[in-house]
Amino acid sequence: MLLGLWFTVGLLLDAWAHNNVPRLESFFTPWHAVFYSGFAATAGWIAWTVRDGLRDGRLDVRTVPVGYASSAVAVVGFALAGGGDLAWHTAFGIEQNINILFSPTHIGLAATMLVIVGTPVRAMWADRSLASAPGLRRLLPALVSACLCATLVLLFLQYANALALTAGDVTVGMSRFDEGFTARLVGSMALTNLLLMVTLLTLARRWRLPPGTATLLYLTTGALSAAVTGLRNMALVVAFVLSGVVVDVLARVLRPAPDRLTRYRAFAGLAALVTWSVYLATARLVAGAAGGGVVELYTGAPVVQAGLAVLLAVLLVPSRESAPPDQDQPRVELGEHG
Repeated sequence: MLLGLWFTVGLLLDAWAHNNVPRLESFFTPWHAVFYSGFAATAGWIAWTVRDGLRDGRLDVRTVPVGYASSAVAVVGFALAGGGDLAWHTAFGIEQNINILFSPTHIGLAATMLVIVGTPVRAMWADRSLASAPGLRRLLPALVSACLCATLVLLFLQYANALALTAGDVTVGMSRFDEGFTARLVGSMALTNLLLMVTLLTLARRWRLPPGTATLLYLTTGALSAAVTGLRNMALVVAFVLSGVVVDVLARVLRPAPDRLTRYRAFAGLAALVTWSVYLATARLVAGAAGGGVVELYTGAPVVQAGLAVLLAVLLVPSRESAPPDQDQPRVELGEHG
C-alpha cells in the first residue's frame, strides 16, 4: 500500500510539473526520480512476493498469490514503456499540457501502472476468508488501492475532470455566456461523477463501506486535481472533500449492499446529489453572482448526476444478490428490511 502511494505521488508530482513548469525539456527531473524510484520499490516488492512462482525464468501462476501474476507481467510492461518513454522524449521532446495524455508511451505507462497499483484490491477481493464488514483498518490497503486507481484514471481524463476547473470557470459555465463551455462543464461533471460512483459502488458490492471510504476517494482525486491546476482550484477541492464526509455519513446510515438493493440505489443517487450540489453551491459562493446563472442548470445538473449514479447502480447490481456467507447467520437488527 505504501509503495503504491509512493509510486502514485511521484506521478502526481510529474503531472504537476508537466502542467506548471514552463520549458520543461529534460527527462531527468526530480519528479521523474520520485516516480521511477517508486516504481523500482514497488517492482522489487512484487518480485519478492512472486519469487516462489519463478521456475527456470518462467512464472508459474499456480504458486503465485492471487492478484500478483498480472502485476508481475505489468512490471515488465511498465519497464518497457518507461524505456520507450525515454526514447520518445529524446526524439520528440517533452510534452506540455494535454499532449501528455495522448503520448503512446504514457498510455502504456498508465495501463501497466493501473494493474500494479490495483494489486491490493484484487488480492483482497479474491480473499473469501475476508468478512464482508472487516472495518477500516483491515480493509485500508484495498481502499487505498482502489482510490489510487481512480486517481490514475482521472489523471488521464483530466481534460474532462470537473475538479480541475476553478469556481470562476464553473459560474461561467452555469451562465449563458458560452453554450459550448457549458456543455463541456456538465459533460465533465458527468464523467467525474461516474468515475467516483463506480469506485464506491463497486467497493460496496464486495464489502460494507467503512467510515472514511468516500473521504479518502475524494481526497486522492482532489489532490490530483489541485496538483494539475497549480492549486488554483482549492476552494472547490476543499468543498469536494467535505462532501465526501457527507457521503460517508450516508454510507453509515444506509449501509448499501447488493442484498439491500433499495439502499444500494438510494445511496448512489444521494451521494451524487450531495457531491454536485456542494460543488455548484461552493462555486457560486466563491465566485459570486457575476454573470448571473441559469437556474435550470444549477438545480438540474445535480439531479442528472444523481440519475446517472442510480443507473450505474442498476447496471452493477441488476437484481438483489444473496448475502455473503458471513451475513447469513440469523440476527436481529432494526431497519434492515429496506
